[in-house]
Amino acid sequence: MSELADEGLVRQWRGLLARHAAVFGALECELQTKHGLGVSEFEALERLATGDEKCRGADLTEAVHLSQSATSRLVARMEREGLVERAMCELDRRGIFVSLTEAGLQRYEQAKPTHRAILRETLASDD
Repeated sequence: MSELADEGLVRQWRGLLARHAAVFGALECELQTKHGLGVSEFEALERLATGDEKCRGADLTEAVHLSQSATSRLVARMEREGLVERAMCELDRRGIFVSLTEAGLQRYEQAKPTHRAILRETLASDD
């Protein structure tokens, strides 16, 4: 591959990083200010609100794009806030299920319009 092609790839990569940082930063600010949620908390709530009644911890890790240990800390924080509940998996005692509480569903429903508005504002140029 030529040096010119490599430079183009690097420019694309940096543009992608800048776009991600702009969208993520706007989401983080608005969700935190208006709803007391970070982006990862919102993504976890959305996965639980729009998926099955309960979610395996490992599946939630994939949905929020965090490491297993970071997801575990996230779920523990959300459990302390009353947004989710954890239960042991009946079939695999090493696994846990995470489920949304009524308070978690309410917080998600309140935050969803803010989330979508920020996505419309920051990603509108993709249309």
